[in-house]
Amino acid sequence: MDGLIKDFRIDKLRVLVYETREQMGRAAYELYRQKIGTLLASQERVRAIFAAAHSQDDFLRCMAQDETLDFSRIEAFHMDEYIGLQDDASQKFSTFLTQAIFSRRPFGQVHLLRSNVEDPEAECRRYAALLQAAPMDIVSLGIGENGHIAFNDPHVALFDDPQTVKITTLDEPCRQQQVNDGEFASIDRVPRRALTLTVPALLACRTIVGIVPLDRKAKAVHDALYGPIAESCPASVLRTHDDATLLLDRGAACMLEIER
Repeated sequence: MDGLIKDFRIDKLRVLVYETREQMGRAAYELYRQKIGTLLASQERVRAIFAAAHSQDDFLRCMAQDETLDFSRIEAFHMDEYIGLQDDASQKFSTFLTQAIFSRRPFGQVHLLRSNVEDPEAECRRYAALLQAAPMDIVSLGIGENGHIAFNDPHVALFDDPQTVKITTLDEPCRQQQVNDGEFASIDRVPRRALTLTVPALLACRTIVGIVPLDRKAKAVHDALYGPIAESCPASVLRTHDDATLLLDRGAACMLEIER
C-alpha cells in the first residue's frame, strides 16, 4: 500500500501506520469499501455508523468521490450529537456529515440524531430503537485527545453500559479538542452535554475502522495500544473486537515504535 510504514497487531486489533494523513485516509476508504463489498455480497443492505470529526475528512472525501459503490443499499447513522445547539448551527455533527457525505451520495436511508428537542431522553430511546431494529454492520470512528470513542469520555465511559444511546457530559479535554479542531472560538462556547452511542453499541458493529491522524492524538493512541484495557482510555477497548483495524498517520503514531 502506498505510504505504509508499519502493519502490526496488538491483542485483536490490527494497526496500520501511513506516512501521511492523505495516504491514511485513502487506505481507510479502500479497506472500508472492501468490507462493504463483502457485506453486500451476502446481504441486501449494510447498516453503517459514521463519526463526525475532521479526523475523518480524508476518508469521507474519498467516499464522496466514489461513484461505483451502491449507496442505495447503505443505511446510515451517526454516533453522537451536541445538546443545545440550534438546528442551523454549523457545529452540529448532523450538519457536518450531511455536508461531507450524506448529501453527496445517494444513501438508502439516513438517520440523524436530533439533539435540539424538548425530551433528550425520548430521543435516546427513539434512536436506540432504530439501531436495535437489525444488526449493525460497520462503524468508522476516530479517537479523541482524551482517548474517547464517540462522546464516551473517560469519566462516563462504561464497557458494560446497559444503554445503547445516552445523555452524557463532556470533560474539559474533550471540549478543548472542539476548539483545537476550529469548530468553536473558545471552550466556553462548547456545549457541556451531548447524546452518544455507548461503548457496547459501537462494539456491536461487526467491523470497526478507526481513522486517527495528527500528533495531538499521539498520547491517546499510545495509551489505547499499550496501556491497560480500561475505561480510563475508552479507545483501548478496540483491542477486544474481533474485526477492528486502526489506521494512523505518522503524527498520530509518533509515540509508537514504527520504524521500518
